[in-house]
Amino acid sequence: MHTPYPLTQDVVLVGGGHTHALVLRKWAMSPLPGARLTLIDPNPTAPYSGMLPGHIAGHYDRAALEIDLVRLARFAGARLVLGRAEGLDLAAREIHVPGRPPIRYDRASLDIGVTSRLPDLPGFMDHALAAKPLGAFADRWEAFCTNPPPEPHVLILGGGVAGVELAMACAHRLGATAKVTLIEASDTALAGMNAKTRDTLLGEMAAQGITLRLNARAAEIGADHVRLEGGEALRADITIGATGARPQDWLAQTGLARVDGFVAVDDQLRSLSDDRIYAVGDCAHMGFAPRPKAGVYAVRQAPILYHNLRADLTGRARKRYKPQSDYLKLVSTGRKAAVADKAGMRSSGALLWRLKDRIDRKFMAKFHDLPAMSAPDLPRLRAEGVQAALSGKPLCGGCGAKVGAGLLSDVLAGLPSPARDDVLSRPGDDAAILRHGAGQQVITTDHLRAFVEDPYLMTRIALQHALGDVWAMGADPQAVLSQIILPKAAPAVHAGMLAEITAAASEGARAVEAELVGGHTSIGAELSIGFTVTGLAPARAIGLDGARPGDRLVLTRPIGTGVLLAAEMQAAAPGQQVAALWDLLAADQSKTARHLAAKAHAMTDVTGFGLAGHLARLCAASGTGAEIRLDAIPIHDGAEALAAAGHRSSLYPANRALVPDWPETTPRHELLFDPQTAGGLLAALPPGDPVPGTVEIGRVTADPGLRLV
Repeated sequence: MHTPYPLTQDVVLVGGGHTHALVLRKWAMSPLPGARLTLIDPNPTAPYSGMLPGHIAGHYDRAALEIDLVRLARFAGARLVLGRAEGLDLAAREIHVPGRPPIRYDRASLDIGVTSRLPDLPGFMDHALAAKPLGAFADRWEAFCTNPPPEPHVLILGGGVAGVELAMACAHRLGATAKVTLIEASDTALAGMNAKTRDTLLGEMAAQGITLRLNARAAEIGADHVRLEGGEALRADITIGATGARPQDWLAQTGLARVDGFVAVDDQLRSLSDDRIYAVGDCAHMGFAPRPKAGVYAVRQAPILYHNLRADLTGRARKRYKPQSDYLKLVSTGRKAAVADKAGMRSSGALLWRLKDRIDRKFMAKFHDLPAMSAPDLPRLRAEGVQAALSGKPLCGGCGAKVGAGLLSDVLAGLPSPARDDVLSRPGDDAAILRHGAGQQVITTDHLRAFVEDPYLMTRIALQHALGDVWAMGADPQAVLSQIILPKAAPAVHAGMLAEITAAASEGARAVEAELVGGHTSIGAELSIGFTVTGLAPARAIGLDGARPGDRLVLTRPIGTGVLLAAEMQAAAPGQQVAALWDLLAADQSKTARHLAAKAHAMTDVTGFGLAGHLARLCAASGTGAEIRLDAIPIHDGAEALAAAGHRSSLYPANRALVPDWPETTPRHELLFDPQTAGGLLAALPPGDPVPGTVEIGRVTADPGLRLV
């Protein structure tokens, strides 16, 4: 995040619930200078609970009910940490996410929802499906519906509104052959609902052939049955738990004041025991005005939370939250109809479904149709060329921010040959080669302009990017030096960032049997992370110049990174695809690299110049050509569609100029020139067995030039 203001305060939103999603959207419209906003959630998307029954019934696809947290975080200029918070240190003001250093906060808010898991019920965790969290439930339900048994038996635990609504949704989706049973431990289903509405919903269930078992308590869940207390076994091809809201277990260890396990808050939504912590949505208990767990309250808490967080950071007065006493409840009945209940009045029918559908779609449109944010106006008086320089695509991060190959070649052509006899570098090598005892040492440096706001994740990716040059030379990583540029920030913010960066670098180096031995840190306009890496080759380092006609060309990673990152910068790339890309870019390639080092005649890593550019350099150095099978080249999920939509890295034009005679007829052709960050290894291997972790994409030819076949 480039900001002209120093970062002085950390606001951390734990959980991507409805309240936090609305706060992020509102924050994007009016960022607070000096505040760094962070969202922590285990998933790149968050489902909207109001549309879940419609999705289960088959009326909505998954995309319709998902809030894309990756896009939303980018829109808000927020750091997104994909992980599950499992601890809170109030004294140190840190949030703990397994697998990474603690995340500091000045103010934090919890919106982590609830769970309907029943861990104490034997067999539940192994064989049943909890209705909450919603994302995992929707995934497994879709898998079940893809190939259901001929006469599916569905058993739902819990006769509240959620259980009744899910029972009718399941019955509608699976059709007349389905046997749906709803089990309620008490003698009344839909307790707390007015009698007329309850009778209408129970009548609707009966009309759909749904069996209601009252005074029935599950004793054990099996793979294909539910055993009741008393010994009766009911067939269950899928068992769904909807028995009510349970708080997340880790809240009990936080030291926060709680009621029935939920975080107790005051009328300003602050924890009763720590005024730096807020809690909203279903995980909060509003003792000042107790209300049932319902999305309408979470939605209406958003403007209060937004105001109060900013008030805390700016020294202004907070606002009080005054929840409404009642609200319109619209319960869907599986088919496109609904039952309404408010203040003891009841109504039902298709018209109410249309009303509910309109309300839900209007809410989701807030996140699916994010408004375009215009760039600030340029000064009226400016030097010639400024407007033209800013009129293209925004400057990409990662390797997309690299200087074009043509310019680099022109500049480097004037360098003299090495004067030292222990400097053995060849033109164009991925790393410098030094004589080292009986073997050789390689040394390389690389750095990346940050394209994610999470320093820990960005460091992991930058390290893998730098290690690629060492692996491409057939060497084993040895020592790592970091070069860090931090954005302007308060000392406490800098300390937190450096702790995350250092932990990621040290862990990553140790994972490949190298050591982080130091580095240099300075302050600049934005976050950049780089590494100098040395490596040891037992004999002669592998270069670009050894490819032989007949060699197989293999690639270790998909291409399309630049397109995905360019689209993500504009909040246009689907979050699931971006999250999958981040995971892959941060993954270790050392095992595959060792396999290749034992066999490769020539090797390089595919980075800023794209697959076509790096292959052209390898062939030029080897005095060969190459044939590439376009359909064999692996592509990152979503990259081809985004290329077809016009998304390109800002480095694309320079890369395209490297191989002007190659066709450019389809989006897949365009991706050959796409700059890669932490890209795969491209190796020329002799004929032989496949190498694990690689895809064969073509062969080396005696005739010069590159050809697509």
